[in-house]
Amino acid sequence: MTEEVLPENGKYDAGNITALEGLEAVRKRPAMYIGTTDVKGLHHLVWEVVDNSIDEHLAGHCTQVDVIIHTDNSITVRDNGRGIPVDMHKKLKKSALEVVMTVLHAGGKFDKNTYKVSGGLHGVGVSCVNALSIHMRAEVHRDGKSYEQEYSKGKPLYDVREIGPSGKRGSYMTFHPDPEIFESLDYKYETLAARLKELSYLNKGLKISLVDERELDEKGNFKTENFYSEGGLLEFVEYLDESRARLIDKPIYVIGRQDNVEVEVAILYNTSYSEHLYSFVNNISTYDGGTHVSGFRRALGRVLGKFGEQSGMLAKAKIALSAEDYREGLTAIVSVKVAEPQFKGQTKSELGNSEVLGIVSRAVDDALSTYIEENAGAARKIIEKIILAATARQAARKAREMVQRKNALTGSGLPGKLADCSSKDPAESEIFLVEGDSAGGTAKQGRDRNFQAILPLRGKILNVEKAMEHKIYENEEIKNIFTALGVSITENDEGQRILNIEKLRYHKTVIMCDADIDGSHITTLILTFFFRYMKPLIEQGFIFIASPPLYMVKKGKQFRYCWNDDERREAISAYSSGENDASVKTQRYKGLGEMNAEQLWETTMDPNSRILRQVNIDDAAEADRIFSMLMGEEVPPRRAFIEANSKYAKVDA
Repeated sequence: MTEEVLPENGKYDAGNITALEGLEAVRKRPAMYIGTTDVKGLHHLVWEVVDNSIDEHLAGHCTQVDVIIHTDNSITVRDNGRGIPVDMHKKLKKSALEVVMTVLHAGGKFDKNTYKVSGGLHGVGVSCVNALSIHMRAEVHRDGKSYEQEYSKGKPLYDVREIGPSGKRGSYMTFHPDPEIFESLDYKYETLAARLKELSYLNKGLKISLVDERELDEKGNFKTENFYSEGGLLEFVEYLDESRARLIDKPIYVIGRQDNVEVEVAILYNTSYSEHLYSFVNNISTYDGGTHVSGFRRALGRVLGKFGEQSGMLAKAKIALSAEDYREGLTAIVSVKVAEPQFKGQTKSELGNSEVLGIVSRAVDDALSTYIEENAGAARKIIEKIILAATARQAARKAREMVQRKNALTGSGLPGKLADCSSKDPAESEIFLVEGDSAGGTAKQGRDRNFQAILPLRGKILNVEKAMEHKIYENEEIKNIFTALGVSITENDEGQRILNIEKLRYHKTVIMCDADIDGSHITTLILTFFFRYMKPLIEQGFIFIASPPLYMVKKGKQFRYCWNDDERREAISAYSSGENDASVKTQRYKGLGEMNAEQLWETTMDPNSRILRQVNIDDAAEADRIFSMLMGEEVPPRRAFIEANSKYAKVDA
């Protein structure tokens, strides 16, 4: 990598071009290699190292992977694979271990005799992790011996050395991310656990453990979770669909192989109104799909459409179907293993291999056709669901057109309740979705009118998880959100909903609800709506949650706002002059309306002092499952979730 140094004296020659050697380029421009230096990039370091261990499993040499979070937020990833080679690299005249750890694009993944399939083929792997770590240690067990090498910011501290005999095998990597690079070093257990659980489903037979040394369980042991799946995608699709009412009893399973491309697909249908499709290439989540997804969808529509016609059900219904109708209520996982994956873009979010489309399509066609022959009753239920989806889609389109036509006929079409800001620059404008007219009135008085808009919402908005699509567009509060934000929904050639955000009026949409149970419920309802119908706003970082205080502790003219019980106790202790100081006065804010305009501004709305939580999606599949579980029809999964997490609820006298 080269970098241009701007001349100070106007002179421009070869001296202004700086060549960044080794891993310097990674440290200079880390976002180019890991996407971001926020918490997402921090967790990406773990995935780069874990991917190496997973590749050993795919090659048939690894059965166990352990991930350990240490008390200082350093991470250890260890496996029982073959161990990175330590012999001398002929060309570079240094240990192969050092080459792997310190040279970009070096490793066995480029040799198809070593790894026929690899998730990290186009990545920068463990050398990038090394470059972005203040300290890293590699320990290798192979051929009855153990070896080590340590590094600081990607540079070896000494040559690879033998440290003794060993009866184990595998690679152990410990790294401590550089605080000068990352905004935060705090690893989230839930984020790591969700991805590792997903990897266990994608790699059946692989044992994965997660140990958090920062937290002890009730027995005094480190918090530990083990992940293992015998059934693979069959178990995965059932796990994702556990909170939805099934339309068919058992998943439809597809497995195939052609031209060194392995195909595995699991399909379920449920009574919900959304499609839940997740795709992977060599264990990498392809959020934007690609040729493997196109092949799956093509076969799905072709086979189901053929059965619908032959059974006479479509002719009887007398309704035109779109490709999207075949996918309503569908939960599916499409996973392929490709020797030479070609991804579109740096993020690997879309597969581009053209040959994969036909391979997946043929595999799904064969398996689904066989399933329909053997399960005609289940196939009829699916076609009935598809016909119902087509009917609802037409109603939804009319409802959307009515909303958008009304806006066009009435000029700006902005809701009457909206108190807009004077700025017309979306980048500096923000809108608060406020629970209730009373709190909305207070927010209107306390806001900065230049860049803050207020939209009061009446009570609990519609639960979109349980509602048909046309009912959603007919809901007054949801219509107000659409029109206030300036977004609209169109359909592509396949009839798929596309959110048009070209005219988005605010780059911050802030959900501001009461700091109590009801407020949390309303926040969840609004988030469910955004996740199902405006997901691009979440993905692009436009959605936030406000954090109003729970208490104000006051003594005389002194006062302090508190956002949790620990802060309240600390404030009471600070203001207390004795054990029985009767002057301990605490105001509990049960709702936003209990604060006056000045208090609401300085605690919750002022950019200089407020706390905003940005909403992002760490794991789309897990987020999908949780929203369905919390807001769907099925009660048992929700009850189990509440019982399992009740121990984290704190009751303070």
